[in-house]
Amino acid sequence: MKHILIVEDDTTFALMLQTWLTKKGFAITSAASIAAARKALHDGAVDLVLCDLRLPDGEGIDLLEWLRSCRRLVPVIVMTSYAAISSAVQAMKLGAKDYVAKPVNPEDLLQKINEALGAAVSAPEPEQSIEKVPGESEAVGYLEGQSEAARQLYSYVRLVAPTNMSVLINGASGTGKEYVAKRIHQLSKRADKPFVAIDCGAIPKELAASEFFGHKKGSFTGAIEDKVGAFFEANGGTIFLDEIGNLSYDVQIQLLRVLQERRVKPIGTTADIKVDVRLIAATNEDLKAAIAAATFREDLYHRINEFTIHMPLLCERGEDILLFANFFLDQANRELEKPVPGFLPDAMAQICRYRWPGNLREMRNTVMRAALLSQGAPIGVEHLGLDVEVGNRVATLHDPESERAKIVSALQRCAGNKSKAAEMLGIDRKTLYNKLKLYQIE
Repeated sequence: MKHILIVEDDTTFALMLQTWLTKKGFAITSAASIAAARKALHDGAVDLVLCDLRLPDGEGIDLLEWLRSCRRLVPVIVMTSYAAISSAVQAMKLGAKDYVAKPVNPEDLLQKINEALGAAVSAPEPEQSIEKVPGESEAVGYLEGQSEAARQLYSYVRLVAPTNMSVLINGASGTGKEYVAKRIHQLSKRADKPFVAIDCGAIPKELAASEFFGHKKGSFTGAIEDKVGAFFEANGGTIFLDEIGNLSYDVQIQLLRVLQERRVKPIGTTADIKVDVRLIAATNEDLKAAIAAATFREDLYHRINEFTIHMPLLCERGEDILLFANFFLDQANRELEKPVPGFLPDAMAQICRYRWPGNLREMRNTVMRAALLSQGAPIGVEHLGLDVEVGNRVATLHDPESERAKIVSALQRCAGNKSKAAEMLGIDRKTLYNKLKLYQIE
C-alpha cells in the first residue's frame, strides 16, 4: 500500500482528503506545518507528498527546497488556488511532480497521484478495497478512531481489559458503550467465554430477578418452564448491564448480594449456584446525583465502579467525524446494496459542523437514510436532512457538565415558569420535571 503525506493546515479539508484517499486504498499521514512534514518524512517511508503552498510556518516551496537539499526523491504534488498558479509553476521548477488547483477535483487528483506514483491502474474503488480504515477493529469491524479522545479511550480499554476489575462506562446515549464493553471482553482472559448483554431499561421490574438469576418452572405465574438467568449464562465470562441506573432499588439489593458472594439463587429454589462473572456496567445518568436522591445504592455504586471509563461525545472526536461518516457509508452500501461513491464537499462540511446530539447512533441512521435517498449518487446536503441549528442547541443542552446550570439559568430568566423554561431549553415539560428531580433543583 502506497503511503501519502498530506501537508495542509486547513484541518477540515485535510480530513476530507484523508478520508477519501483512505477509501481509495492509500495509507495517509497528515501534517499541518512544514516542521511537522519534515518530521513525518524523517520518521517514516513516504511515497508521495500532497502539499499546500500556503502554510503557517512558510511556503510549500520551502519543503521542496529542503527535500532537494536532503536528496530525497519523493514525488510532490502541490495544491494551490487559481490566483497563485505562478507559485505552482515555480514549485514545478523546484522539482514538484505536478500541481492541482483548489477547489480540488477528486478524480483529477487521483489521476495525478497515480501518474506520480507510476501506477498503471487506478486505486481500487471502495467496495473492492480490502484495506481496513485505520483504527478499525478486526474483531468486530468497528471504527475506533484516530482522535486524541479515541486514543485515550482505547488506551484505558487496553489497560483494564486483562484485569478482573468491574468497569463502569459513563456516556451519553449512542456513544458506543456496548462496543467498548465487548472490546474489554475480547481483550480479556475471558475472551473465549460468553459475553451476555442485558438492557436494564427494557426489563419490567417484576421480571428483573428472573432475567438475572433464573427461575424454576411454576415458581410464579407465567413461569411455564425453567429459565437460566443471565448470570449463570455468562458464567466464566462477562456480563454487561446497560443503563444500570434504571434498576429498581429491590433489584439493586439482590445484585449487590450476587456481586459480593458470587452466588445466585434462581427463583423457586433453595440452593445457591456459584458463578464466576466479570461485571461491566454502563449508564448515561449521573449516578452520584441518583445516590443523593436515594434512587441508587451507594454501596452498589462502589462495587461496580472499580474502574471508570468516560465515553467522549461524537462532536468531541474532531478528526474521527468524517472517518465514522465514511465507515457508516460503507456499511450502508453493503446493507442496501447501493454503490454510493461518497459525500459531496458541502455535505462533508455540514457533517463536520453538526454537533450530533444522538452521537454515533444518530450518524449511522442519518447516513443510512442519505444513502437510500441518494440512489447511487454522491450524498449531498439535501440527502442528509440535518438541521444544524436545532441539532447544535440540543447537543449543548445534553452536555452533562453544564446541563444543571443551563436549567437554573432558564428558570431564572422565566421567573420560575416551567413551561416557558422547557420551551426555551427545547425540551418538553415532563423532561424538565425529571431533570429538576435529578439535579434536586427547587
